[in-house]
Amino acid sequence: MSFLEYMLQQTINALSIGSLYALMAIGLAMVFGILRLINFAHGDMMMVASYSALALLLAGLPYWVVVPIVVLITAFAGILMERFAYRPIRGAPDVAMLLTSFAVTIILENSVVMMIGARSRPFPVPEFLRAVYHYGNVTVASVNVVAIIATAILLVLLTLFVTRTDIGISMRAAADDMTAAQLMGIPINRVIAAAFAIGSGLAAVAGLLWTAKVGKVDPYMGFFPVLKAFVAAVIGGFGTIPGAVLGGFVLGSLEISLQGLLPGQWSSYRDALVFGILIVVLLVRPNGILGARAREEI
Repeated sequence: MSFLEYMLQQTINALSIGSLYALMAIGLAMVFGILRLINFAHGDMMMVASYSALALLLAGLPYWVVVPIVVLITAFAGILMERFAYRPIRGAPDVAMLLTSFAVTIILENSVVMMIGARSRPFPVPEFLRAVYHYGNVTVASVNVVAIIATAILLVLLTLFVTRTDIGISMRAAADDMTAAQLMGIPINRVIAAAFAIGSGLAAVAGLLWTAKVGKVDPYMGFFPVLKAFVAAVIGGFGTIPGAVLGGFVLGSLEISLQGLLPGQWSSYRDALVFGILIVVLLVRPNGILGARAREEI
């Protein structure tokens, strides 16, 4: 493989995994920007989406029908999570909300374990997502291409939403100063519910793409993606959508670069090195790459 082919291969891989991290990180950033809440239960929205998709596919529905239904189901699940778990303790100390997010995670995961079981289940990945194409020495999996294109489209739509719609502008106002937004008559409950719905919908897309990559679902599948999304959001600048997107792609690039550069016996330490780099970033830029400049821009 030539150097150009190697770089092209690594770029495709980095954009693919970075797209999934970015989709997850956006949901974390939107909620944190408004509520100052680190919602670790956000990862379980991937699990909700994947199990919902599995049930619908086994019921015989085609994949193109399943996707929008699953996104709506997961968005509704996010609204319910906000209404019954976080709204009653809104205004409580940050640690109370953080602990509540862990409690929601445990409840969701163990509910699935009790109802379905803890064992992973194979996911019927559609044929068009299993395809692999070869261009010289470069291998391109169709699921990677779909992930990159889907993320690009969703980012454009999200940008238009937060800059051109009333609810999107209200979300930015609430992120800037919730008290002032309330005094101006902005319906805060509706704005926060919309943030949870949109973030959960993006997590659903990330979950479906993640499941298509690994080919299976399990109750704990959202833990590592949300952890990586948290790292991505911190790197980019926590609480900002541009920072979440940038952090997702930076983290994806770091992981793929380390995978290619590290010797085989060191590959298992890739995540440790990624977290080490996170510490260095925080020492140099405590607010993240875009934090100082875009801290209050949702």
